[in-house]
Amino acid sequence: MGTLVMFHAHPDDEAISTAGTMAKAASEGHRVVLVTATRGEHGEVVDGVLRPGESLGDRRVHELTRAAEILGVARVEFLGYVDSGMIGTPENDAPECFWQADVEEAAQRLAAILLAEGADVLTIYDAHGTYGHPDHMKVHLVGVRAGAIAGTPKVYEAVVDREAVNSMFERMHEMGVEMPVDIDLATFGVPHELITTSVDVTAFVDQKRTVMAAHESQIPPDSFFLTLTPDTFSEAFGMEHFVLRGAKPGSLETELI
Repeated sequence: MGTLVMFHAHPDDEAISTAGTMAKAASEGHRVVLVTATRGEHGEVVDGVLRPGESLGDRRVHELTRAAEILGVARVEFLGYVDSGMIGTPENDAPECFWQADVEEAAQRLAAILLAEGADVLTIYDAHGTYGHPDHMKVHLVGVRAGAIAGTPKVYEAVVDREAVNSMFERMHEMGVEMPVDIDLATFGVPHELITTSVDVTAFVDQKRTVMAAHESQIPPDSFFLTLTPDTFSEAFGMEHFVLRGAKPGSLETELI
């Protein structure tokens, strides 16, 4: 059995991109550790979710803890940085935000976890952070460096299959379902031919959907994600894709460990 450390930017990021892989690994007896750079303090919040006096950061910590329990995660850690917001916002310029963090310092924090855990696998994001979010791009920079410091044997970039997403969007449009996000499909994700590893998580999509619902401050019950039919949800989220750093494109692995 091995240890996987999954590094994400904010609570709820794990739900969409790696929840199935995490649940699968945990079910097979591997140790799964979830690390987020921030508590997601500056994300948008669903109306009426926060209790009186409750901060968004506190709520998202609670939601992540619940999500980890559902997935069978053994340990949850936060690197201690503040959510950076989006490029051009005041939050992005704050000295304590993750985007402004010194890469070496942040990498040392993550590397300490990797070394303590004896991690066999680390997952991060691609250099573009899937869609250009500053904290996601910083996860890539920090994760690459941390993996090198710790000597982690395998570092994977969690990615989106661009062609698959475009195809799904086209089918949704034909069905009269408009996607709720404004993204540039020409740059979203990575080309299919660059993907080295595709993990079939269709047996775990129910857990994945439950984890999304656990992040109720970010993903309400009437959201696009949670109103998909079970078959459509499985089609959209039943495969999780990665690029193994240093491997040749088209390696076609089906597991991370």
